[in-house]
Amino acid sequence: MHPGLHSGAQRPKVAAMRTLVIGDIHGCSQALRTLLNAVQPGPEDVLITLGDYVDRGPDSKGVIDLLLDLEKRTQLKPIIGNHEILFLDVLNQRMSPEGWLRVGGEETVRSYGQQSESLSLASVDPRHIEFLTQRCLRYYEDDKNLYVHANANAYYRLEDQSDDWLFWTRFDHIFPHSSGKRIICGHTAQKNGWPLVKPFAICIDTWVYGPLGWLTCMDVGAGTFIQANQAGELRRSSVEDLAGPPTETPMRPRPEA
Repeated sequence: MHPGLHSGAQRPKVAAMRTLVIGDIHGCSQALRTLLNAVQPGPEDVLITLGDYVDRGPDSKGVIDLLLDLEKRTQLKPIIGNHEILFLDVLNQRMSPEGWLRVGGEETVRSYGQQSESLSLASVDPRHIEFLTQRCLRYYEDDKNLYVHANANAYYRLEDQSDDWLFWTRFDHIFPHSSGKRIICGHTAQKNGWPLVKPFAICIDTWVYGPLGWLTCMDVGAGTFIQANQAGELRRSSVEDLAGPPTETPMRPRPEA
């Protein structure tokens, strides 16, 4: 288990009205605001975020601020991603920053108003460090689904998974899990902008920071997707739609509250 991370085991709560899952956000706070305004998660909803909050997009700091606000108004289950692990490793001097800066870390540094050579624990909001190290989960699980950042070894329970599987293994190597539960994950960017739906797994990293990218939220019970982009546009689809070629029909964005 990576230092500072803890299990996804949670004490029982009242039944949720909806289970919502948001894919990799990558510093795209405008897309996240648009999506949240459309979805309106409430206090009875379980909202699972699949990690990669930082890097590549312009506003990693703003994304974590939004997640801190979400903790106050919904049942947030924030999973950590490999980009947060890199970020923390650099801040704690467990690795040199050069590799991280090349995969989007430079944008994260700028979002905190720093230069790459001056980034330190002291320059990052301590609430952000506490959120990433103390409250982010390795995974989450419910009666029908396994929620992970990247992937899960088909033969092991989530509590027995390695960091390599949970945070780094691509969707190309996914297989039906021995539990019979569906895997819902991110990490492997779908550069056509649409979730990739298999009978036993769904990837909802839809390349929000890319030129054709969208940020995806799945309503698990309804089997529907709503997506937002950095331009403030919205569109909807469903698991059933994506079993075949999807039809692109962007919605008119809902006004900001």
